[in-house]
Amino acid sequence: MARPEIKTYQNLEAAFAGESMAHIKYRYFAKLARAAGDEDTARAFEQTADQEVMHAFGHLDLLYPAAEMTPAKALQIAIDGETYEYSEMYPGFRKTAVEEGNAAAVAEIDEQISESQAHAEQFKAVLEKAAKRFAALAKVEERHAKHYQQALDAITA
Repeated sequence: MARPEIKTYQNLEAAFAGESMAHIKYRYFAKLARAAGDEDTARAFEQTADQEVMHAFGHLDLLYPAAEMTPAKALQIAIDGETYEYSEMYPGFRKTAVEEGNAAAVAEIDEQISESQAHAEQFKAVLEKAAKRFAALAKVEERHAKHYQQALDAITA
């Protein structure tokens, strides 16, 4: 997405990442607190996590304005993101984990690579199905338009 306000865009992406990470981290901390029998702390983490999601959505509203988004565009963004994860990001992380001898991280990363590939394929299938559906609808609409034009022509003749 090429925008003149590149630094602001990068800041919004970083803020979105931070809010998203805080949300998941607080959900995890709530899970740990609940497992330890501390329901009050668990609820405090969950309430804050809910607020972090709203902050993240605010950043997304600026990064991906609703007026500019379509389901197809959202699917393509998701495909691109998942493809980046399995083809570039995770393989680089895996290489580092192997070099450091962190077998648990390698196993986790391998799983993420596989899941990212599956997610990309799932989104591609949805996008392809939608394209076929919209093509079929366009043909139906074209037939309706011809029918309406014929009816209009008959009335005005």
